[in-house]
Parts: sequence; C-alpha cells; structure tokens
Amino acid sequence: MGKKRVLIVGNGGREHALAWKLAQSSDLERLFVAPGNAGTALWNVHIPAQEIAALVEFALKEKIDLTLVGPEDPLSLGIVDAFQKEGLRIFGPTQAAAQLEGSKSFAKVIMESAKIPTAEWKMFEASEQAKSYVKTIGAPCVLKADGLAAGKGVIVALDLETALRAVDEIMEGGFGSAGKKLVIEEFLEGQEVSLLCFSDGETAYPMVPVQDHKRALEGDQGLNTGGMGTYSPPPIWTSEIEAIVMRDLVDPTLKVMRERGTPFQGILFLGLMLTAQGPKLLEYNVRFGDPETQVVMKLLKSDLLPILWACTEGRLSEARLEWKEDVAVCVVMAAPGYPLAYTMGVPIHLPELKDQDKVIFHAGTGISEGQLVSTGGRVLGVTAEGTTIHEAREKAYALVDQIQFPNAHFRRDIGVKGLETGQ
Repeated sequence: MGKKRVLIVGNGGREHALAWKLAQSSDLERLFVAPGNAGTALWNVHIPAQEIAALVEFALKEKIDLTLVGPEDPLSLGIVDAFQKEGLRIFGPTQAAAQLEGSKSFAKVIMESAKIPTAEWKMFEASEQAKSYVKTIGAPCVLKADGLAAGKGVIVALDLETALRAVDEIMEGGFGSAGKKLVIEEFLEGQEVSLLCFSDGETAYPMVPVQDHKRALEGDQGLNTGGMGTYSPPPIWTSEIEAIVMRDLVDPTLKVMRERGTPFQGILFLGLMLTAQGPKLLEYNVRFGDPETQVVMKLLKSDLLPILWACTEGRLSEARLEWKEDVAVCVVMAAPGYPLAYTMGVPIHLPELKDQDKVIFHAGTGISEGQLVSTGGRVLGVTAEGTTIHEAREKAYALVDQIQFPNAHFRRDIGVKGLETGQ
C-alpha cells in the first residue's frame, strides 16, 4: 500500500480517537488534523471543518493521500463532492448520500423503500397540523427536527403536554432551520444500541456494538446531550441480532442507495432499538459517532488505515477486521453547566498515563498560556479497557478521579445497564 499522508477533518473526541488509532498505523507517513484540539496538537492545522475550499487547497498543497471526515456538517455541505472533483481521495458519503442523516424525512423514505423495520411516522411543515396529529396518537411519542441539530434535535415526550410543547420548541426556532420540518414517530420500547459499519457502497462490515448514554443525568434523567459516555460491547447484543441487522437493515439500505444513483461509501451508523418484535431502526448517522468512536477504536485490533483505503476503492470485501475480546468504557467529562450554558476556560490537569489499557481523549480542549483549558461542552472522554464491564468501569472511574477538572459534570453510571444484563 505504501506510506500515506492522511488528513482528519474535525475537532472533537471522535477525531482525537481516530488520530490516536491512525498514528499507530504502519502505513502512515504523516498525519494532519484540521482544526483539532489540545489532544491532537502534534498534528493540528488551523482550518475549521466547514471551510471546504481551504481544506481542498490544503489537501492539494500537502499532497494528502486520504482525507477522513469526522463531523456531519461538512458531509452535508458536500465536502466529499468538492474533494472528488479535484481528484482527491476522501472517505465519507457524498452530499446526496449524507441526506440519510441530514434529513430525517429523507431517511424515513429510504427506510420505507428498503422495507426496513422502523417506527410509524409522519412529517409536518405546519405546527397546527402537527399538534392535531399528536392529540390523535397521544403520548408517549417521539418528535424530531428534520435537519441537523448536533445530536440534540430529538424530544421523547412521555405525556401530551410535553409533546405539544415540543412541537412549538422544534418548529418555532429552538433548533434553527433544522426545525422547519418536524417528524413525529411512535415511541418504541427496548434497549438502544449503536452499530457503526464500514461501507464501500456494496459491502458493509459491522464494528463492535455500543451503548450510548444520551441523557445528562444518572439513571437516564435530564436533558438530551451529544452523549455522556459509552461502553462496548453490551451483553444484550448477540451474533444472531447482528446477522438480522446486517441482512434486514444494512444491506437493503445500501441496495436502495445504489439504485437511487447515490451509493453510500463511508460510515453507516445505525441507531437501533432492540424491541420485543426484533431490532428496529431509529435513525441513520453517516459518520463515526461521538463518544462511540472512543470505545470502538480502543477495541479495534486491525490497522484502521488499510480498511478506510479499501472502502474508497470498493474493495472492502478483501479487508479483514479483528477485534479485541475485551470491554471498553468511555466516561465523558463535560464543562460545569453542560448541556445548558457552560463555563469555558476551566484549567485542567491530567495525570501521566503509563498503561496501554487507558487513554484520555480530548474533545473541547485548548491551550491558553501554556495551560490546558476547557473550550467546549464535552471536554474529555476518559476511556479504559478491561476483561469485563466491571473491570473497565473501575479503571475508567479511577482515572476520572485522578483528573483535576474543577466542577466537571459527568455521570457515575456509564455501563451499569450492561452490569444488570450481563457482566
């Protein structure tokens, strides 16, 4: 394959985890992260993820062999199309294919075409009609802003009053232009699992399954967030469930996308609900998840770079994926006040890590006058690996307790669900 120059686009915990993994590749010549954070300081290039023209120019100038896109925004803005137009190799879906995440109603149309098991749904562009429908179906129900809302555009309404209020919140500017259209779905019961898959358009390979913790507070209480922590694999997942998901959800999605003339190459990320009737699809994402990537990269035994390369060449079926038998847990340490107004510039002191089984992934971090400080809402992804969920949790929380981050907000129950159902 030869040594490659690789550019990662993005600045979150996901991008640090991808950089950490790619930096171990025997096929890597040089790595760049644009714009990155304090954890990726060795590789940072000061170009924001949305400045597509500047990123194209940089990739041409630096003779980048492969670009990997982290966040959903540049994908929806057409970064893949812009790079491909200049003959640059890039891993990720085109703007047309990225609509799977960029528009909830588009995603539902694809699910219907592919006959994928999912929640009953309707789409609305006027709040009065939406409210009338909510009164007809009653609560609980799920309300989703149609467009991108940084992982926060979903409201699960357990009573009618909350549902009617959610219609106003989404459609009257709470989520900006993302809320111009509203999708209302039936409420599904079960355990949620995230399954990320590598895809070259024809073939898809699943990664280890992950359980995310979306709510801000312990016991899955409080506001929705971008994710407060993850663990993998959840004991509830079986090889039988995986086979059903690949056969009935993943493969039909790829087939429909090919038939539409918009083949999906990149990361197909399925948000699943494991119901009594079997796995159902909640939503698609079109990129590595955050904080899912932190545990997935910790458990990936194979070199990541040849897998990404094979996807861009339509040769994923020739690639081999190996996973560790261990369990990984990631605890997100967020800024005081998150997910509402939060404090920035909090000084942070990290312990020195000597063990291979622990890693601190940076998200909203920067350097100010030589001092590591918080620069965002979700700040660190404290990740540890063990032979059981219990062991991985113990290691992760022992590390959390060694980090000096005054008034940091984090949950103490990441992975507890797994303890209740398995290890």
